Amino acid sequence: MAFSRKDAQEGRQTFSVTQWMPFFIIFGFAFAALLPFYLAFTKFWPLTVLALAWLAYDWNTHSQGCRRSAWVRNWTVWKYFRNYFPVKLVKTHDLSPNRNYIIASHPHGILSYGVFINFATEATGFAKIFPSITPSVGTLEGFFWLPILRDFAMWLGTCPVSDASLKYILTQKGVGNAMVIVVGGAAEALLTRPGETVLFLKQRKGFVKLALKTGTHIVPCYSFGENDIHQYMNYPEGTWMRSFQTVFQNTCKRFLGTSFRGFSGQGLTPGSWGFLPLSRPITTVVGEPLPIPKIENPDMKTVDKYHALYISALQKLFERYKVECGFPETQELTII
Repeated sequence: MAFSRKDAQEGRQTFSVTQWMPFFIIFGFAFAALLPFYLAFTKFWPLTVLALAWLAYDWNTHSQGCRRSAWVRNWTVWKYFRNYFPVKLVKTHDLSPNRNYIIASHPHGILSYGVFINFATEATGFAKIFPSITPSVGTLEGFFWLPILRDFAMWLGTCPVSDASLKYILTQKGVGNAMVIVVGGAAEALLTRPGETVLFLKQRKGFVKLALKTGTHIVPCYSFGENDIHQYMNYPEGTWMRSFQTVFQNTCKRFLGTSFRGFSGQGLTPGSWGFLPLSRPITTVVGEPLPIPKIENPDMKTVDKYHALYISALQKLFERYKVECGFPETQELTII
């Protein structure tokens, strides 16, 4: 059977996803952590010493704006990754380069593909759509404890979603910065299912408090389709898969501060089972900035006020774009 240009394109797209998932899940948590330990007991032990020395010397960089690389963010592989779904970035309002922003992103999904492609790479043209705005994606601090992986994460423009890191970007790097925070976190990933729009948001007020302390405007952002690209697995009690799932979740929670629920997707061949995400569109809509005053020590009444205003703005964004992004008119946004 002839191998067409379309087959080649689809092959590149699939490869772009298969290389990314193992890199972060297998390479990141196993290879990057175990290789330096292994080399320490071989004749290549100086490499371990150098890696640890560099880690110690460069330890604060990830909490001080990171070290992004335009070259890495513009790799062609990210464009194939974008086209696999495909992923699309929609701007509804301009973002002024004269101030800073917190882009509050929803929902979390399994691996936040929409956030990664739109804000950690230039595959959807963020720099052209939002000129003079520099996005930084907040992620788990555990990524930055590992040699090699931490450097790659920083090249993409990611940083720890810690108080010190967020404050540094919003107060010490001038203006024109956009800190992207997936507000619901792992708790939201454990709640959502395909076809549902449930957000863990009622008790997530830290980003509002941070915005008030720094006078940073909050931008609602919703990735339509993020929850529909994996099937969620609930294995029966007493099975080996349930035991493996429990051990994996507990390990992630202990060392990374988060947890993952079982999930599946499609395999390398059509109709087969596997862990690749389903090829379904993800449309990330960036909404209108919500003005936030600067209050160094906001009380809870003030935090609650702006938190409620943010939820209202997010709901309006969802209602305005849900049909355009393929959701039914009757779909409602559930916030718990």
